[in-house]
Order: sequence, then structure tokens, then C-alpha cells
Amino acid sequence: MLAVDRTLVSGVRDAAGRADLHRFVQLAIELEHSTVPPYLTAYYTLRPATNEGIAAAVRGVAVEEMLHLTIAANLLVALGGRPRIAAPDFVPDYPTVLPMNVGHSVVVGLAPYSRELVRDVFMRIEEPELPLHLPGGSADRAADPEFATIGEFYAALRDKLTELGDSAFVGDPTRQVVDRDWFPPDQLFPIRDVATAVTALELIAEEGEGTSSSPLDREGEPAHYYRFAELVHGRRLVTDPSVPQGFSYTGAPVPFDPEGVWPMPPDPRLEAHPPGSRSRFVAERFTDCYTRLLQALQLTFDGARGGLRPALGLMFELRLLAQDALATPDADGRPTGLCFRYCPTLRTTQGHAPVLSGPAVTPAER
Repeated sequence: MLAVDRTLVSGVRDAAGRADLHRFVQLAIELEHSTVPPYLTAYYTLRPATNEGIAAAVRGVAVEEMLHLTIAANLLVALGGRPRIAAPDFVPDYPTVLPMNVGHSVVVGLAPYSRELVRDVFMRIEEPELPLHLPGGSADRAADPEFATIGEFYAALRDKLTELGDSAFVGDPTRQVVDRDWFPPDQLFPIRDVATAVTALELIAEEGEGTSSSPLDREGEPAHYYRFAELVHGRRLVTDPSVPQGFSYTGAPVPFDPEGVWPMPPDPRLEAHPPGSRSRFVAERFTDCYTRLLQALQLTFDGARGGLRPALGLMFELRLLAQDALATPDADGRPTGLCFRYCPTLRTTQGHAPVLSGPAVTPAER
């Protein structure tokens, strides 16, 4: 599981007012986003028309992490704050521990899909404090009392918001982001008071970890941890009245063809490609699109109209550019890597238009 510095949990609990919570909710936004590049990298490296069940599962988790980012950003807006997304240090420098993690926690990088990656990294990112021991699944692990967990952090945030009451929600309600084309109203809704905030935070926890008694989220789908376990075991999680837990990994097979994975070098860098090369060009195009995606998210939470449509629409473009990059060999004959970086002034060496700068971030918002 991801270990969290207990000072963050105590900081939430000691908050005297809504403004004191701004930096903690910003950290939650950064944490939810930080899982997206690793998950998208794994998804993009699955060759089209191969490993379709795996691709659907990983893509689904990545989209739900975008939902969680949006929920956390809506909460910050509701508390009178401003999400800070279009900034270079918003993007982790992979490989790294994730935001709020302590140094001994899991190190997350950008790598092509493999069962080992899912088992050793993705499942640890999503692991509940006490995972359910399901036949064919992982055994329970004892929580380390020296550190907190993500679930404990969100629980502290829910408790503090309940304590502060509805008066803490002073943000402009018209800046709440909803988008019925992407997320139904029971998943993404305006946060305007304690009740809606608590419901939204519980949704984040349940989609990632399930509940203490069930591996399913409120939509009846396996939570992220158990969805990834399906990929490791190669079987769907199904109800199973023959076992005390009521669930087991004995459903339909989830086949994996290793030949259907692009062999991308881990943790790629733009600087690894010579200026003027084809691989540098396609790598920069990918980074440019990712930058525009972050800028679109910033504009969205700053009140621009259109909801998430422009930002999530860029995810389709990002996939096409990823396929182009992965199909382009670098100087060593390997597929060009996917470089997730915020570069607002990027110009490709072959005449690609520069990215427009995102909204300015004041020092007080850093």
C-alpha cells in the first residue's frame, strides 16, 4: 500500500478553517493525477486489437483517476481555492514516489504493460489498508502504524469537512465541473456542502479500494485493486457462494499475449532523441498534446465553459500520438518512448506550432 506521512493526516485534523485545507486538497489532486501517466503508458503500449480485455481494464482505471482528479478539484473550488494543474512541477519526474508518499513507499515509473508491473506497482498503488483475502488473491497485510494510508487521509478530510460544516463551502457554484457526456450524475456532481463532499470522497475511496466487506464499488464493478488483481490472475472476479468470502478469481479468462506489447524503454526522456530526428519529432508531439491536456484542465477549473469535453477529447489525440511514437524507432531501433512532461514553450524541431502558455500561477498558489 502507499504509505502517507502522518503529518499530512494530522495537518488535516488540525485545520482551523477551510483555507487551511487548500494545500491538502491540492495534494490530493496531484496524487490522483500522478497515477494517470503510468496507467496510460501501460495502456498505450498494448498494441491495437491485441489484449483487448486488459486494455479495457487499464483504460477504465485511468479514466476513473481522471474522475477522481476532477472530484478533488471541484472540492478545492468549493472551498474557495484554485486547483493548480498547468505547472511543470505538477507532473512527477518519473521514476519517483507519488505525492504524499514517504520515501520507503513504492517507486512508480513509466513502463510498458506487464503482469509484473500490475502486480508490483499498480496493485500497491491501489491497495487498501486491509485488502480482502479472496481465493487466488493477495493475503491481508498488517498496516504499518508508523505511517498513515491514503484511505486514512481521505477519512480525515471527510471528518474535518463535517466538523467545519456547510459554511466552509464558499466557492462559486458555477465553477463546479460536471460533464454528462463523460460521467453520469451519480459519479460527477457539484460539490456545494458537507453532504455532497462526503459522498464524492467516499466514491473516490470505494472505486480505488472497494469497501471493508466487498471488493466491488458502488456501481457493482471490482474496485481498482481487485480489477488489477484480475489481470494478474488471468481470471475475472466473480461471486462464488462456495467460498466464505463470496468472491473468487474463477471467472472468464483474461488472456495476455506478451507479443502484443510495444517494448518501450522505461522512463523515457526527450533529451534521449537527437534534435531533428524523427523520434524527437514524434516524442515532442506527444509531450505537446499532454501539455495541452493539462492546460485544458486548468482552464476548465478556472471557469471556462465546455466542461471536461476539451480536456478529455485531447486524451483521444494523445492515444493516436502515442501509437505514432511507439511505431517510430529511435536511434537504437527501439520504439520511441512516451514522455509525460509539462512543456508550455515546446517547439518541435520540424516546425510544429508552439503550445500556448497556460493560465498564470501566482506565487501564493504555489
